[in-house]
Amino acid sequence: MFTDEYFMRMAFQEAEIALEKDEVPIGCVIVANNRVIARAHNLTETLNDVTAHAEMQAITSAANFLGGKYLINCTLYVTLEPCVMCSGALSWSQISKVVIGARDEQRGFINKSLSLHPKTEIVSGVMENECSMIVKEFFKSKR
Repeated sequence: MFTDEYFMRMAFQEAEIALEKDEVPIGCVIVANNRVIARAHNLTETLNDVTAHAEMQAITSAANFLGGKYLINCTLYVTLEPCVMCSGALSWSQISKVVIGARDEQRGFINKSLSLHPKTEIVSGVMENECSMIVKEFFKSKR
């Protein structure tokens, strides 16, 4: 029941909320013990803050929920591969697992030859088509 796809669907719902706000449609959730402890979406336009990515919002929320800065035994589900800034924050958080919907060949951390914390497991391609399409359609509508 609690599969990677199950939680990625929740992250995708966050991306849809971002889309409704005319934000880049990226969403994420952080899970501990099969319980969502944080959910977030991009708020860079709303907050006029280039650091207000979905992952950054969720990391802060999860840390506040847990009462500590480390996200050990937590999993982040994100619809688009984290950027360099977000991957740095995820690495410092020592999160145990990151599940990525779609890869970001241009701005994602993987093609930049960066890695997360050595103990962090990375899974990619969960709901890849849906996660990729929502971002592509968003930018297509902007052109």
